[in-house]
Amino acid sequence: MPAPSDTIIDQADVSQKLLADAIRFLSMDAVQEANAGHPGMPLGMADVATVLYGKFLKFDPNWPSWPDRDRFVLSAGHGSMLLYAVNHLTGYEKITMAEIKRFRQVGSLTAGHPEVDVEAGIETTTGPLGQGLGNAVGMALAERILNARFGNDLVDHHTYAIAGDGCMMEGISHEACSLAGHLGLSRLIVLYDDNGISIDGPTSLAFSDNTAERFLSYGWDVQKIDGHDPQAIERAIAQAQTTDTPSLICCKTTIGFGAPTKAGTAGAHGSPLGPDEIAGTREALEWPHPPFEVPDQILAAWREVGRRGQPASAAWRARHEGASDREAFDQAISGDIRVGAVEAAEAAKRAFLDEPPKIASRVASGKVLDQLVPAIPSLIGGSADLTPSNNTKVKNFDDISASQFGGRYIRYGVREHGMAAAMNGLALHGGIVPYGATFLTFTDYCRPSIRLSALMHQRVVYVMTHDSIGLGEDGPTHQPIEHLASLRAMPNVQVLRPADAVETAECWELALTKTDGPSILALTRQGLPPLRTRANDGNRSAFGAYVLCEADGEAAVTVLATGSEVALAVEARDLLQGDGIGTRVVSMPCWELFETQDADYRDKVLGPGTAKVAVEAGVQHGWDRYIGPEGRFVGMTGYGASGKGPDLYAHFGITAQAVADAAKELV
Repeated sequence: MPAPSDTIIDQADVSQKLLADAIRFLSMDAVQEANAGHPGMPLGMADVATVLYGKFLKFDPNWPSWPDRDRFVLSAGHGSMLLYAVNHLTGYEKITMAEIKRFRQVGSLTAGHPEVDVEAGIETTTGPLGQGLGNAVGMALAERILNARFGNDLVDHHTYAIAGDGCMMEGISHEACSLAGHLGLSRLIVLYDDNGISIDGPTSLAFSDNTAERFLSYGWDVQKIDGHDPQAIERAIAQAQTTDTPSLICCKTTIGFGAPTKAGTAGAHGSPLGPDEIAGTREALEWPHPPFEVPDQILAAWREVGRRGQPASAAWRARHEGASDREAFDQAISGDIRVGAVEAAEAAKRAFLDEPPKIASRVASGKVLDQLVPAIPSLIGGSADLTPSNNTKVKNFDDISASQFGGRYIRYGVREHGMAAAMNGLALHGGIVPYGATFLTFTDYCRPSIRLSALMHQRVVYVMTHDSIGLGEDGPTHQPIEHLASLRAMPNVQVLRPADAVETAECWELALTKTDGPSILALTRQGLPPLRTRANDGNRSAFGAYVLCEADGEAAVTVLATGSEVALAVEARDLLQGDGIGTRVVSMPCWELFETQDADYRDKVLGPGTAKVAVEAGVQHGWDRYIGPEGRFVGMTGYGASGKGPDLYAHFGITAQAVADAAKELV
């Protein structure tokens, strides 16, 4: 273990205390100026942050996106001013003093909770407690996967996270940290701000866990230290870097450190300290400088900290220039997989057209993955203990494990929320395009992370199978009803529900070529008949909706459907055409993409002047925009039931005859 140095960080002979106090006073002054925020955590963890950045963190503010930088995640995102203060002090160009003064203002880079901006030194969006821990697990896993692929010369870094009591209370911390221990993510070091205070008051009101013992049970290395003792902090981090397990450093701190009456109380947590308390803190900590003023000598010392990583980044550049696999590495980091995704999806599509299969879309998805995974080395999959049901594991590719990070598949266990947060971390890290799977109804367990995927514009593919009452006997607990509507309601989420194998291949292509947000593939358990049998008609799903079947004669009815119900719509068309009623069928695999088409295209697809019926084995919510006030909807109005899939469709009246009858009511 490296021997700890003294408390002098740099050659300017500025003490660690003064460096930490610069964080404290920028934080409390910014919160006071905004008249909103959380000053207590930055005051309490300033000593830890100073040692971490001053002694250990591998970073270069002049090259914020350096691929081999250490990742730092502020899981306790309410303490965002700690991060902004450090990033300003160390010299990130984007975090100016003007931005510090604009804390929590509209349009500022210094939002109330950190919002991902790598150029500003912000690795991920945090605030919903525990999410950052999940992201950090994903980042640490990404480092190991890429290290196995490219070696130490190009990938050799740590992931650090600061987490608080709230992060530890959140259930996601169990899922994510249990997974990290199982995988032996030794490059993950979590600094736990153990201050014993939450918004309501002492954490003892609601929290009596033995956190250290809990993490030991996960297989982590655990240390307990005084979070205000720089030498103890340094020794602990140095030791954590030598372990072959993830590390938790429990830092006993005082929230609002230095505040004369509010230190150690809930009063320092989520409100400005107030002018009198700030004046008292200045006196107690012997900081006579006015708000937002950092003395030149202290700022110079911090800027020296910011330059500390330059030799390492320069050495990495040299190794990168001479690396035999530089091109493959750069390709992975760029995230540009369009060519491979399009070619592999097209290959799968051709196979489906050559021999049109009647298979579930989850099975079709597995066949598409058989083409995609070998073609795209950065595509890393997984499932929350539903691999045989989700069809997400490609043959002849190894699992990722504590002893084998060169695999391509992650066994997440029954940890849906942890899986989703880790996938965000994998995507944020760079070099990896993650997909992960469970049942569509369990998007409820993933929802906070899906929302953050969208908010952060991260390409994460959620493979959600068993997408309706068609799953059958597992019953209403497992049958999604409101889920499609609720997921479509989330901004920047691309919900894809393919109608057959060909559309499934097209939807995979769309998911992987969308680089600014997540996609959800809603896939069936039950078999689907082939509907698209004509070759060389392009990716029709890319339009979001298209006319699958034109009317014979003048169109009187347009039937709109998604997924498994498109086949019902085609059957209903046959019934209506048999009665002399010209009927069109529109497949709508992705509403979000349809909304991006021009008005003329949308109008033509929806069939102006025709009666409209929509059919989907979910709730009506959202369909009215397409069918209008006079249209009819055939679908679910309540929860499902246990029984065979076909029997349930008949029981709930989602049949071709019901669609035809609804259309006849309109014409």
